[in-house]
Amino acid sequence: MWVFHFGGASCNNCDIEILDCLTPRYDVERFGMKLVGSPRHADVLLVNGSINGRDKARLLEVYEQAAKPIYVVAFGACGCTGGIFAEGLPFAGPVDTIIPVDAYIPGCPPKPEAMISGLMKLSETIK
Repeated sequence: MWVFHFGGASCNNCDIEILDCLTPRYDVERFGMKLVGSPRHADVLLVNGSINGRDKARLLEVYEQAAKPIYVVAFGACGCTGGIFAEGLPFAGPVDTIIPVDAYIPGCPPKPEAMISGLMKLSETIK
C-alpha cells in the first residue's frame, strides 16, 4: 500500500508517530507500505489532526486528486473525533463528516504499533 499523509491542524504528535514508523525499529516498508509525495500515487489517504475550515478545502482537493479507489484512514483522536480541538470555533468536523472514512486508528497519539495494526487490517479488507 502506498500511503499519502495529510496533516490537519494539530499538535504534530501524530506526525512524529507516523515518521517513527519509517525508522528501522518499525520499518513499515517490510509490510509493503510506503509514504508517497502525491495523492495521485496513493492507495491510502492517512489523515490526522483537527480539520479546520481552511484544511477542509485542502482535504477535499486532495481527495479529488487521489486515484480511485482511495482508502481513507482517520488517524489519532483529532482525526477521528476532533480531539481536544473539537469545541474550537474553527473546527470543521471530524474527517468522516468531510470525506468517507474506511478505517479509524484512535489514540492521542496512536503508537506506531497501532498504525501498523490498523493498516494491516485495512489491507486484509482490501484483499
